[in-house]
Amino acid sequence: MVVCLWQCACVFVNMLSFNDFMRSANVIGLFLGLSIGAAVAQTNAPQSKVIELNPAAGGRLFEGVGAVSAGASSRLLIEYPEKQRREVLDYLFKPNFGAGFQHLKVEIGGEVNSTDGIELTHMRSREDENYQRGYEWWLMEEAKRRNDDVILDCLAWGAPGWIGDGQYYSQDMADYVVKFLQGAKKIHHLDIAYTGIWNETSHNSNWIKLLRRKLDAAGLPKVGIVAADDYDRDGWKIVDDMKTDAELRAAVAYVGVHYRDSKSPAAAQNIGCPLWSSEDGPWRGDWNGATRLARTINRNYVIGKFTKTEIWSPVTSYYDSLPLPGSGVMRANEPWSGHYEVQPAVWAVAHTTQFASPGWRYLDSACQIINGGSVVALESPNGKNYSLIIETMDAKSPQTLEFQITNLPNKTLLVWRTSKEIQFEELAEIHPIMGKFSLTVEPECIYSLTTMSGQRKGQHTPPASNVLSFPYTDDFSSYKPSDSPRLFSDQAGVFEVHKRPDGPGNVLSEVLRQNGIPWHSHVVSNPETVLGDLNWKDYSVRVDARIPTNGYAQLLGRVTLVPQNDKLPNGYAFKITGTGDWELRAIHTTVGPKPWDFKTTGDTGTPLAQGTVKSSTNSWHQLELGFNGDRISVTADREILTEVHDASHTHGQAGLGCDWSGADFAHFSIQPFK
Repeated sequence: MVVCLWQCACVFVNMLSFNDFMRSANVIGLFLGLSIGAAVAQTNAPQSKVIELNPAAGGRLFEGVGAVSAGASSRLLIEYPEKQRREVLDYLFKPNFGAGFQHLKVEIGGEVNSTDGIELTHMRSREDENYQRGYEWWLMEEAKRRNDDVILDCLAWGAPGWIGDGQYYSQDMADYVVKFLQGAKKIHHLDIAYTGIWNETSHNSNWIKLLRRKLDAAGLPKVGIVAADDYDRDGWKIVDDMKTDAELRAAVAYVGVHYRDSKSPAAAQNIGCPLWSSEDGPWRGDWNGATRLARTINRNYVIGKFTKTEIWSPVTSYYDSLPLPGSGVMRANEPWSGHYEVQPAVWAVAHTTQFASPGWRYLDSACQIINGGSVVALESPNGKNYSLIIETMDAKSPQTLEFQITNLPNKTLLVWRTSKEIQFEELAEIHPIMGKFSLTVEPECIYSLTTMSGQRKGQHTPPASNVLSFPYTDDFSSYKPSDSPRLFSDQAGVFEVHKRPDGPGNVLSEVLRQNGIPWHSHVVSNPETVLGDLNWKDYSVRVDARIPTNGYAQLLGRVTLVPQNDKLPNGYAFKITGTGDWELRAIHTTVGPKPWDFKTTGDTGTPLAQGTVKSSTNSWHQLELGFNGDRISVTADREILTEVHDASHTHGQAGLGCDWSGADFAHFSIQPFK
């Protein structure tokens, strides 16, 4: 019988071209119950594994792959030229074009440092409400503009100091979250589906129940609470508490945890509500990041039964001097040139998002670990389509996977593959015969197979990368009151444009008078903001500053690292007080053993020079910090205060700083050193 079938198959093959033969050989082999390795070459056959695709075996609801815009990670994107900004957003959110993120989670800003800077608040006091501050509203609107099915989520990292008189878990904070959701709907016409409690901080069960009551009373009963968004070893304590507290169990709609290496305990899997990896990711967008993403998205379900994975961050739109540089699946942190990078991680995400949508269902019969990789299969809600995503990131040799289709349509499968050399390429179709097909998969690749069409590798051409040229000037005259100035990235405090109080024009003012409720110990002790190009070398940064008597102003230069703590940035700092005392220091900040652990050699760095100048109360002074090779000069009111030689830092950004008494700045400029 087998011989007769083989003879028939050979007649069929003789009618084909060589290319058609190569595409069809696998099908013929399946028809005979053999792999292509057995049908064409009896020796050196790849290892074979049979996987059943059977909806009757059950499976959890797939809830999508999302992105987390938080920690000021998207700060610079809104500064991009319109054309390139539109293109980046297409890659992130447009369906069947690039990553096509299906969820977008944003930070509820608290104006405290939450990784790479501060996110602006919608309420600076109980009486203040402003739903135009910040760029997250804009980002949510742009995501919805590209895909109205994008699901929105939110979470707070910290809070303004007035909340609960310094207590985060308070009625004030519950009201604060409710106001954010209401403002999103009323002002921006955005329905946010979920909210968390406090990012990566131990939960408070009573506060979760209070938040649920507040949401219901505010007409937001459909907003689901995600808890506890934690990542330490106590991250599953919320599950234990839910098992013994019926009201808490009713309040929590989704159990979300962070960076769990795809693992979850049986108690969590059986708690009766979906499990989410509500922040995950490799923190890089290169090929290494793509391989880790492929593992994470697949294995989060196969091993941990997580039905949604959210990645921090969607795009690196923050300076590389800031913590965790390069975390996004894309890079877009050169708004002056419009340059951006579509990295391999974009296509690792696309291998899921372009092949299944929230509402599809996993097929547990096929979701499994294979040799050096994993397979997930998903079925469309109407049962007329299905997709498979296969990753082989730890495999050492090819392997053949054989599939048995049960209770699913016997339709042609489109095949897409990503390797290190070529990302998201379409391969030859597969035509199952009698409910069977096979595929030989190579190591360190991602494959997506689907009965649907419409997938696409979108393409735009970005401009070339360029250094931000000198001179760079900003007199703040082109902004409206309360605007954030272009390119400035606030690390503590809030630097806003306001009308000059003592004459015509605008000034840049630090407007907060205290730090807020911090996220963990991520505290920058005093307000500071940075901007510019890390490649800058010889230049002078100049500004007019009005300094309160009990305060100070600070110029920063050649900044290459900004720590996520209360230390000064790596670079040079010129500080002058309202009484005229000044000093110049070289700050030495180095990266610690963990990416987020920054250490400094002393709190204030190495003193290079100091002195006193005449100063009148609240008067304006022109300050300048200049660099030319190893020569550093400090000038106040056009008088040279010092010239020293120091080779600690050779290049980097500029910045401004002050203390919590605030300061005003005008006529900011960066010029070639003269």
